[in-house]
Amino acid sequence: MKVVLGSLGLLLLLGAQAEDRRQRPFYRPENPGYTILGSAIDSIVFTLTRTVRPDERGHLVSISSFVNPNGEVMGWHDFGNLEGPGWAANAVGGAWEIYTLGRFLGKSDWQTNAVRILDHVLDCGFIEEETGFIRGYRETTTGKFCLNYKHHSDWFCPGSMAKVAYQLLIFADELEGDPRRDRMRRVASRCAEWIERNVEPVPNGWYPRRTTLEGKIYRPSPDGGQDPFWQTSADSLFILQLQAALTERGLADYRGRLREKLAVFMKSGGIFGSINHDTYDPYENVAYSVAFRTLRLAARVLGDESIRAFAFERCLGGLEQFKMTEDRNQVVTRGLLYMERSWDTSYLWENAEAALAWFEAAADLRASEPKRSREYELDGLTILRTASRHHYGRYGFLTEGVDWNNHVGQQHHIDQARHGAIQYTEPFLNNQHIAEPTLFYLERLARRDERRREIVWRDLEDNVLLRRQVRR
Repeated sequence: MKVVLGSLGLLLLLGAQAEDRRQRPFYRPENPGYTILGSAIDSIVFTLTRTVRPDERGHLVSISSFVNPNGEVMGWHDFGNLEGPGWAANAVGGAWEIYTLGRFLGKSDWQTNAVRILDHVLDCGFIEEETGFIRGYRETTTGKFCLNYKHHSDWFCPGSMAKVAYQLLIFADELEGDPRRDRMRRVASRCAEWIERNVEPVPNGWYPRRTTLEGKIYRPSPDGGQDPFWQTSADSLFILQLQAALTERGLADYRGRLREKLAVFMKSGGIFGSINHDTYDPYENVAYSVAFRTLRLAARVLGDESIRAFAFERCLGGLEQFKMTEDRNQVVTRGLLYMERSWDTSYLWENAEAALAWFEAAADLRASEPKRSREYELDGLTILRTASRHHYGRYGFLTEGVDWNNHVGQQHHIDQARHGAIQYTEPFLNNQHIAEPTLFYLERLARRDERRREIVWRDLEDNVLLRRQVRR
């Protein structure tokens, strides 16, 4: 009898918890017929089958950093005839996501193709090996290298270059025994040294958003006039992320520089100006996510609890202001974050980065604060579940963003709807960045049940995300 009552009590408790979740303003249930993993797989399949092609050396090269649901090049756009490792093109980060999810799923063809994408960046002129300087872009139409998305080389963002170096570093972690590994680590180290040696300091003690090729401060906006965020962009957080990652691996020692720059960041209450190169706002949602992830890493490297506390309270807590808790204008937006007040479209790479930040927080607190951990976990799942509702066409395309109030313009929407998803995406970024938090969830947070002939991965609401047959 006690066993029966105990089981009934457990069922009632689970039912009450489920009802609480349904009543959360920021929530979306899993779709068992199309899980977050199915969504991530479709995004990567779109990238690999519709948006890359082999070159004469056997590398895989992106046809464009901006495509439609059929994988057709949108050459009219700034990103349309560009490819490479820079910002929205994101070849190294995208290849790393394909490689790591391919490893987890046992898809060796994905891993092979990811290395072919990586080799294009390593071997085809983007990287100055002696200095560590990384050129972000190459025009697909002319073969010309350029430093920015405007197809010019008058300026570039040192933070975004540092992000590429960081991506090379974490990709190298996967390549034990591969000769590429030491090469990638060397480039990452030299890139950090180039920034340290050449980037001109700014008056507030942070880093400049843009510099010239020589590292001198560049204050104009790419769109004309002066950029008001020339020294308050969160893009520079990627420099600290690279420094912390190199220090953690014993490849350099940036502890002094990290303390100095984090003091500037924290004294100002946080620097959250636009990371995206073509937006201008003092508070951008992805800036808070990147800040949390960077400060959490730096706190671990420095052994400083005050930095960790700031990361949770000010940075992760700052994401709350961007939550959309209803479907706006008949568009699926409940469970997404809008980007910023001045440009309030909901973009998918920023949402994926927020999901990753919440999952990292959940993993960090799982043992010490389980209730808070579950809340963060559910927030991250909610984003991925809502993102899964925004694949379009036959090939797995995930929209770059959800334009719920016609900010971008009706002519750019799926089916020309007045309010709706945008009919373009960046293959290696907006389309597939959901792969990174999805894999983190499966490896670090999902419940793994091993049975005689299969392994089952479930989320915290007991939804099955993956079944894998096991041969004994």
